[in-house]
Amino acid sequence: MMMQKLFLLCLVSSLIGAAPIGGADRLIGVQSARVMSQSMPWIAQETGIFRKYNLEFPLVYIGTSPLATAAMLSGEAQILIDGGVGLVRTVLGGNNDLVFIAGIKNHLTQSILAKPEIKRLEDLRGKKIGVTRIGATTHYFAVQAFKQRNMEAGRDYSMIQTGGAPEMLAALLSGAIDAGTMSAPWDARAISQGYSYVVYGPDLRIPQVAVSLITRRSFMAQNSPLIGRFMRAMAEAAKVLHTDKEIVFKVLSKYLRIDDKKVLDQAYNAEIKALEPRMELKLEAVQAILDDIAPTDPRAKKFKPQELYDRRYLDEIEKSGFFDKLWGGTNPR
Repeated sequence: MMMQKLFLLCLVSSLIGAAPIGGADRLIGVQSARVMSQSMPWIAQETGIFRKYNLEFPLVYIGTSPLATAAMLSGEAQILIDGGVGLVRTVLGGNNDLVFIAGIKNHLTQSILAKPEIKRLEDLRGKKIGVTRIGATTHYFAVQAFKQRNMEAGRDYSMIQTGGAPEMLAALLSGAIDAGTMSAPWDARAISQGYSYVVYGPDLRIPQVAVSLITRRSFMAQNSPLIGRFMRAMAEAAKVLHTDKEIVFKVLSKYLRIDDKKVLDQAYNAEIKALEPRMELKLEAVQAILDDIAPTDPRAKKFKPQELYDRRYLDEIEKSGFFDKLWGGTNPR
């Protein structure tokens, strides 16, 4: 793990030394998962939105939230696309530099999939359940889903860390795990391989900051206009994500190497309903994380969700009329 952390931080560091292309302003981003809900930077890159805002945004995939958070805290990256648990735990630990600036998904939509003969969570008693990492949103979702059946990890089933979403699917196909906790479009891909839903996550609507945009307060203080341009680029990318399925499919096909239109269509139709078209972070989703951590860390009871969220960029975008112009005055919901 230490060698992996050093390698990833060196990779991010190498981007800092590289000269920006064509005089564009550079922000370095890290993302914790290669999934549809974290695809807005890919869309902005492929459609020329970043170029429109004179931005260069190299995005490094770091397949675990703790390592992605470490890259931010080291100062090597300025934007993090991740769930909210890492930020909350960092702040509770005494470092309040990380802050939410937007929300992309405010409830968990992972699903648990297994072979068709497994119909219920109870059928997984004594089995191995795959999650990306302990502490990741896949882990949180699986724990909450099993808890509804009065089942606990270690007592009723084993939790296996697989790494990223592609590794999760590979582990399921190889039999290394009996069930996998997956996000779109990887759940749809598992379905195409003959697996079935044991739990269909979108139906549960478990509140949590599943995907958000995060920056550092210290960086924001010195570079607020730059982040403002990035946020406008993300707003435009969100519009494309919600309104132009064909472009989204091309982007997902390129970055995820999934060419099956049926898989992409199934994943898109399920996931898009959970994504925030105007990038609003719901305070109840932040509170859900604090409530979950509080039994083991009483410091969580001292924080209010709004203390972890800086809404200045969304306020500016709304007050300027940018959202209304972008969406033609319609409510995207």
